[in-house]
Parts: sequence; C-alpha cells; structure tokens
Amino acid sequence: MTEFPKPVRDIIDLLSGMPGAVAVALGGSRALGTNDANSDWDLAVYYERSIDTSALSTRGTVHPPGAWGPIMNGGAWLREEGVKIDVLLRDLVVVERWCEKAREGVYELDALLGYVAGAPTYSLMAELAVGRVLVGKLPSVDGYPEALASKGRDRWMFDTRFSLEHARMRARRGEVVGVVAQAARAAIAAAHSRLCDRRVWVLNEKGILERAGLADLNALFARPPTDAPALDAWVSAVEAVCVG
Repeated sequence: MTEFPKPVRDIIDLLSGMPGAVAVALGGSRALGTNDANSDWDLAVYYERSIDTSALSTRGTVHPPGAWGPIMNGGAWLREEGVKIDVLLRDLVVVERWCEKAREGVYELDALLGYVAGAPTYSLMAELAVGRVLVGKLPSVDGYPEALASKGRDRWMFDTRFSLEHARMRARRGEVVGVVAQAARAAIAAAHSRLCDRRVWVLNEKGILERAGLADLNALFARPPTDAPALDAWVSAVEAVCVG
C-alpha cells in the first residue's frame, strides 16, 4: 500500500483492526481510476451483522450502522493531516442479500438524502464490482447481471416517463419548482436506464448525465421558463432528450 498517503494507510489499519471487520476496500473515483487532485479517499469497511466502531470514533464523529439508512448504512467523514477520507460501513449480510436480488433483476430505491432519483439497492453490488479489496476477502462479482440490465432499463424508463408526466401536469399550473424537480428526477432516471442497458455500474448520481450521454440536459436546466405555456414546452424539450 505504498501508493497510499500515510494518513490513508493509518486509517486502513485502524478499520481492519476493528472487532467485527471482515474486509476493507477502496471505492469511488480512486477505485475507478477517474480521480483528480481534489478527489477524496473512499474506504468501505465490511462487517457481518455488527462491528465495534470505538477506534474509529477517536478520529471523528461516527454515524453508526443504520444511521444513513439500509443502503448507505453509516460511516464517518474524516480529515487526516489535510487528507479527506470518507469511511463507509457496509453490512456484508445486507450486501450479499441485495446482490442476489440484483442477479434476478430485482431492486428497491432508497430515498437517500442527497439523491434526486433515489439510491438503487444494486449500488451495493456495484461497489463490490468496482472496489479494490485492500484487506480481507469479499465476494466477487461476475459481470453485470443480464436480468438487471433489461429489467433495470425498463423500470428506470418507466420512472422517467412517469416523472415527466407529473412535470407536465405541474407545468399547466405554473408550478416552477415542482416542474423542475420532476424533470430532474426524470433526467437521472433516464441516465440510469441507459447505463443499465449498457451494463455500466453506477455508484451514485455524480456525473451520471455525462456518463449516459445526456449532458445536453444541463443547458436546458440552466434557464427553465416561468410561465405555464413555456414550461409545458420546456418539459417536452426535456422529454425529447430523455426519451429520444
């Protein structure tokens, strides 16, 4: 682990030594190789059913298992010697259960704070697929499930059309905030649909429009109109990009 800064190596050692820890993995942009100079370090510590986070709490505030919901679970945002390190807690039992569901093309959406369209439970499988195991051993992911590719594509596109219809209903009432919110959800859902179809793993919503080839939507969302007739036409323009 000589390529890791010392503060990161120290946290990896701390995480791997916590009672209950099964493995520690590098995730996010650094695991994908898309990081830049401003990227933080995402470290996931996997455990089975319970973990003692006492040692981690000496480095900062720890959000215990379940504090961030069933998918994101919990963790901590640390800054060690100027290095930003995000620690993510992952219950391996929960992860394996949702991986099995993902292989069948089944998933749920968690209304996680900070997400527009929600966090799909198969993101736990995506983390295993792209993550780099640093300590311990984790289940391997053998490619992108065909059932998830087809069912995810169709379900996300249904979400897209449904959200656009609600955006259009709100447009007729001149409800600008509601229109933009529903249209934004439709845009993210459309990106998910495309990426499922292409069998591309998605960890979160960051840069998802660009990855799905929907970057043109940014210009549309930069200046949404405010009167009802123009809003209705604007929704149609968003739909043309999302649905094609």
